[in-house]
Amino acid sequence: MPPTQQSAPRPSSSQKTGPTPGPTTGASFGIGLVLIALGLLAVALVPKPEIYGSGLLLTIAAAAVAVLLLLIMKMKLHPVIALVLVSLGTALATGITMTEVLDVLLDGFGSTLGEVGLLLAFGVMFARLFETSGGAAALSSAMIDRLGEKRAPFALGVASLMFGFPIFFDAAFMVMLPILLATARRLGGSVLIYVLPAAAALSTMHVLLPPHPGVVAATVLLGADVGLVVLVGLVVAIPSWYISGYLYGMWIGKRIDLPVPELVTGGPQVDDVEPPRVRVLVGLLALPLVLIFMNTLVTTLGRTGTIDPDATWAAGLVLLGSTPIALLITVLASCWVIGVRRGNAPEVIEDMLDNALKPIAPVMLITGAGGMFGGVLLASGIGDALSGTLQDTGLPLVAAVFVVAAIVRVALGTATVAITTAAGLLGASVAAAGLSPLQTAALTIVLAGGSSVLPHVNDASFWLIGRLLGMSVPQTFKTWTVIKTLIGCVAAALGTVIYLIA
Repeated sequence: MPPTQQSAPRPSSSQKTGPTPGPTTGASFGIGLVLIALGLLAVALVPKPEIYGSGLLLTIAAAAVAVLLLLIMKMKLHPVIALVLVSLGTALATGITMTEVLDVLLDGFGSTLGEVGLLLAFGVMFARLFETSGGAAALSSAMIDRLGEKRAPFALGVASLMFGFPIFFDAAFMVMLPILLATARRLGGSVLIYVLPAAAALSTMHVLLPPHPGVVAATVLLGADVGLVVLVGLVVAIPSWYISGYLYGMWIGKRIDLPVPELVTGGPQVDDVEPPRVRVLVGLLALPLVLIFMNTLVTTLGRTGTIDPDATWAAGLVLLGSTPIALLITVLASCWVIGVRRGNAPEVIEDMLDNALKPIAPVMLITGAGGMFGGVLLASGIGDALSGTLQDTGLPLVAAVFVVAAIVRVALGTATVAITTAAGLLGASVAAAGLSPLQTAALTIVLAGGSSVLPHVNDASFWLIGRLLGMSVPQTFKTWTVIKTLIGCVAAALGTVIYLIA
């Protein structure tokens, strides 16, 4: 008789069925955590001088960024934990007292979440409603049928250039996101092919053109004419986007194959009825853009003295057009127009919106923790130390404005602060240079370009884009960091040409 075959023993419930980390990996992680704890204890106990030199502060900032990248990319520590640990260590190392550290950390965390928390929440609610009603697919189909599949990424980018002129980057991105994802889902291929050109277009307009706050602040501080800044900005923005956002975005998007993320719009449609009409969908998309543009217009007219900004009607329009309120109004309108009115029970819509919020909790926390790190860098005096060091560089004026803005951006992680700091430092030099109005406008664009370069782990948009699209940290560096840097460098180069020939 043949030998009896014995089946393999069935693993018990206590046995691991997947790959397990080896002893070396576990030991390295444990040693790393011990070293982190010892490092935090050391910086807390070592006496601090009352006045830090600029060199020491800048060295601490560079070391903090290096440690942060090591923790996230090498030790695979969760970004929230890594950002909080490094923020705590940086605060202690730069002499912030133990009684003030927690307030500094929470202020940075809270101020960032205060800006993006409701925006993200209402944005994903709107995206979920738009997707599950079939609206995103219907609008995407109408656009593709009119323009053709091959031109879809370019068309989305051009539409984003127009949306991005009056609307801040983060708000416009959340409004456009369901359209971008629906197009990617229909046409196939990496989602980055469709999202990167559009996101780059929104960012280009936000960085280079009024009425966005950073370039407006630079216009005022450098004494430039706002009309000329808009004109030069438009001339520079279009080729900057095409080279950096479209050509590079398409190139890198084809080399990093990512599926359409389920983070924002995953899940089945709630009904099988005819999708909403395209004109209804366009109206819903336009609603927040119109409200936010109204806010920007009234605010700008108030600052120039054309209208009384304290008038009740003006304050009311500004409130309605603030980004969270505008998106809240849009979500409510969408609940009715493409929800209840089309036969969906309120309980179904409430459950849908609740489920839309759950996946974005990590995005919110990581974004807030990134803001915490940036807040520590500001409160520690690193920004002032950097400004003082750069003020004595002796560079040519057009090079100095770019370098100052770029280094402040890399150190502090916020474009608006980088623009404002650089413009404040160099405003007197620009005024004393006797430049023509066109040269001053071109210099403003060069400075704005510098504020766009090298976003990394201390920048909220780095985490927002990376996490919403399901990218790893290295992938976010290869895509978003490179695109933003190219936008800034190309814009600065074109602005320098205009400055030199003006």
